[in-house]
Amino acid sequence: MLKNDLILRNPLRLIGGDGEKTIAEGEFGAILAKAGVGKTSFLVQLALDSLLRHKNVLHISLDQPVRKVCLWYEEVFHNIAEQYGIKNTGELWETILPHRFVMTFNVEGFTVGRLEERLNDLVEQGIFFPQMVMIDGLPFDESVREPLSELKLVAKEQGFPVWFAVKVRSDEDVESGVPATIAGVEDLFETLIGLKSDGREINVNLLKGASGTGKLSLVLDPATLLIKDRS
Repeated sequence: MLKNDLILRNPLRLIGGDGEKTIAEGEFGAILAKAGVGKTSFLVQLALDSLLRHKNVLHISLDQPVRKVCLWYEEVFHNIAEQYGIKNTGELWETILPHRFVMTFNVEGFTVGRLEERLNDLVEQGIFFPQMVMIDGLPFDESVREPLSELKLVAKEQGFPVWFAVKVRSDEDVESGVPATIAGVEDLFETLIGLKSDGREINVNLLKGASGTGKLSLVLDPATLLIKDRS
């Protein structure tokens, strides 16, 4: 019942049916925001939505150690439970942990070839079969198209969607259109979501997606960085 409560109350359903179906197997989605606005928290909440559905989530961090990533998950999970007044979540937390695998790389040492090699090791040994992949910390510079194109092929072959947390420049707009940081590879992405603080709350804008574009009825609480329905 606790799991069902959290799934049904999850405002991510307002993005595209539910958080799980926002992007399909082999597709790319990105959370775009300036530094410190809530990209990683949003990414973790997308992951938790899938974990509650017993989907296997591989979280790849290029700028934080495993322990820091795990703390993000614990904090966000407990904040969500507290927001909805749900008690005794320890057992639920233990049931979803086996469905999460955290993998870290140094940014300079990250290649799709190395990632594919580690993925194959996990799958072939029966350790972990990813059904969704989260990537946090990948620099979106002029050289990113080639690795993204390679990863797109891997995602299609292995049948998982990929979400990215993408840091945009401080002078870029994430409300009215696709920012320059990702414009050069926009064609590889099916969904783009922009986060922008207005001082009181953080607005969630759909910049590209199957359901169109525009401001969603979602915001992030600036104190907890939790997603909530504006209404």
